Amino acid sequence: MENRQTLINIAVIGYGYWGPRIARNFNSVDGCRVAIICDKNPASLQRARKDFPGVEVTSDPQSVLTSPGIDAVAIVTPVWTHFELAEAALQNGKHVFVEKPFTSTSVQAEQLIELAEKKNLQIMVDHTFLFTGAVRRIRQMVDDGTLGKLYYYDSMRVNLGLFQHDVNVIWDLAPHDLAIVDYLTSSEAQCVTASGCAHFNGHEDVGYITVYYSDRMIAHVNVNWLSPVKVRTTLIGGEKKMLVWNDLEADEKLKLYDKGVAINNGQGVYDLLVSYRSGDMWAPKVEQTEALAAETRYFADCISNNERPFNDGRAGLRIVRLLEAAEKSLKSRGVPVDL
Repeated sequence: MENRQTLINIAVIGYGYWGPRIARNFNSVDGCRVAIICDKNPASLQRARKDFPGVEVTSDPQSVLTSPGIDAVAIVTPVWTHFELAEAALQNGKHVFVEKPFTSTSVQAEQLIELAEKKNLQIMVDHTFLFTGAVRRIRQMVDDGTLGKLYYYDSMRVNLGLFQHDVNVIWDLAPHDLAIVDYLTSSEAQCVTASGCAHFNGHEDVGYITVYYSDRMIAHVNVNWLSPVKVRTTLIGGEKKMLVWNDLEADEKLKLYDKGVAINNGQGVYDLLVSYRSGDMWAPKVEQTEALAAETRYFADCISNNERPFNDGRAGLRIVRLLEAAEKSLKSRGVPVDL
């Protein structure tokens, strides 16, 4: 529940592709104000001046991190800069909203979590998909037992570009699905395998990740910067129902299928009886809200109420550990890596 009484002054560091969206949404939250925008690119600063007349702009992140008038910092910069910027923000008493992935290493993530707890400050990792109407509806169907025990999560997240210069396609695109699975299931990730290939700039542009969870749940994620078409399709199989999520579909993003398999044991191993259930399909209603608007509002509420977000540093750490394991497996051509 919202309990904001004082204005929360937000600084946005990084005004490239995602930064303007972050700034716009924070500035639209009641009780929030974007006070400073920081970027080292003069063209980005010029765009910020045009987008936010009257808001201070600067190319010096240190002046932002030490400013006494700033309550929280949104870090929307390359992942290799996250730790240094977030650490300085926390040291200076500021809450942190940081773009995914949280950090470059799990050690960095652990240090930031410890520092935030020591300072009684909040960290939120920007796993935006957790705030979409589709993922919220899937989580509801998990919680109320509609899907039953989850068997698998199989996702294809591919398109042509955008090539990153500092990370491979796994670090760029896979955090979305890894965070979604982490949000949907209480199972613990136990082992990761990954394979892929680099064709252009030394960073893998095609990747395949498989995560083995406790309770025999498995997740497979296909990420690709070299696809001729953009695909955002996920299959989720449950004991009771099966689900197809097409995020590019305008209206019926989710389709729920009353399909499944049942095994009846006979007297011996050759007496296994397999029966198939094939019922109706229907499209559950999905809330049409901008995920980033909901996420920024939630961050402001967590600050005001001194509550830890569910997508906090520890959630971010779990994803970074999966990415590290995937990277290790990738470099070893798919050797399983235990967590």
